[in-house]
Amino acid sequence: MTMTTILPNTSFSTLEVENLSSATEVCHGVPLSRYHTTLIPAIYSIIFIFGFIGNCLVVSVLCLRIGRKTVANTYILSLAISDIFFLLSLPMWAVYYSFSYNWIFGTVMCKVCGTVLCINLYASIFFITCMSVDRYRAIVHPFQSQSSRRLCRARTVTCIVWVLASLSSLPTMYFRNTYELKHGVTACVMDFPQTHYSEWFAGMALMKNTLGFLVPFTVIASCYLGIGKHLLGTPGLEQTSDKRDKVLRMVVAVVLAFFICWVPFHVITFLDVLTRLNVITSCRVQVLIDTAVPFTLCMAFSNSAINPFLYCFVGNHFRKQLSHLYERRSSNLSQKRSSISTRLSSFSRKLSDLKDMGALETFVHKRGSEQISVQQTPIVV
Repeated sequence: MTMTTILPNTSFSTLEVENLSSATEVCHGVPLSRYHTTLIPAIYSIIFIFGFIGNCLVVSVLCLRIGRKTVANTYILSLAISDIFFLLSLPMWAVYYSFSYNWIFGTVMCKVCGTVLCINLYASIFFITCMSVDRYRAIVHPFQSQSSRRLCRARTVTCIVWVLASLSSLPTMYFRNTYELKHGVTACVMDFPQTHYSEWFAGMALMKNTLGFLVPFTVIASCYLGIGKHLLGTPGLEQTSDKRDKVLRMVVAVVLAFFICWVPFHVITFLDVLTRLNVITSCRVQVLIDTAVPFTLCMAFSNSAINPFLYCFVGNHFRKQLSHLYERRSSNLSQKRSSISTRLSSFSRKLSDLKDMGALETFVHKRGSEQISVQQTPIVV
């Protein structure tokens, strides 16, 4: 059993050694080691905890905090929602690794988790591209873009992005399947047709490289080159646009984080395509791919946990909104506690009055025959 047979981005046909290729060298995969079943699940768990909490805070701030809605916030909200959906599937991948790549959740969840992972890959880069284009238009063409940079259009673009990401993930939903290996191990893999499995694998991988990275990143790079050229060519502009620059810094940080996290994955994916097509036949390269894949996946998945912290540490506005939300929650909680305390105090006084009245009635009953006059005032116990 090799690493390449059972990782989340693996094709079905590599499960059989004789179907690998007609390469001159027969390469042996990297055997399972302790870090595959302990370190990787631990990293996934950390990513899930911090990422889920962070993105939930982002959604809470953007949805619950009363304030002016912006186009940028619309895309950030969609990006956070995409990350949350993906992070919910991450514990299952952690279990998959910890069980030595044995999928125990059934075929349906195999398809669902694989599809969610793919949707997140496309949706993340698409929304970051939208954010970059929005920053470009707002800074370089502020007057021309005023009429088109509206919330209704941003929401329409958001819907289009979700549709495109879902359509791009349909092949993954179709081909993702479980496969029974030896020794009772069930793998969750891409079940491509065996007759042309190398071509299918290469096509899917190159689509991820192209549609999920190269094309969007070309657009992103063009936007920021245009922004930089505009800022450098306009004297004194930076002194009158502090708020705009804060948003710009946050978007740049998000783009850089995405680039750093996802580039290793796409590089390894492209190398894997070259080995499947026998363009590269070196076993050393195959071993490098098998060894690097788990770590490139960790880096890629960590992007979902990094974004919320970028909003906090780079975006001052987000920190203020989060602080206001916390203060409002604390104020509401204090008011509820004060109300409960007042009710309890009132109830305690009433209970004390009842006890006092009971004591008064008992006293009158015992001394009634002596006709003792008792003042109608509560007796303090």
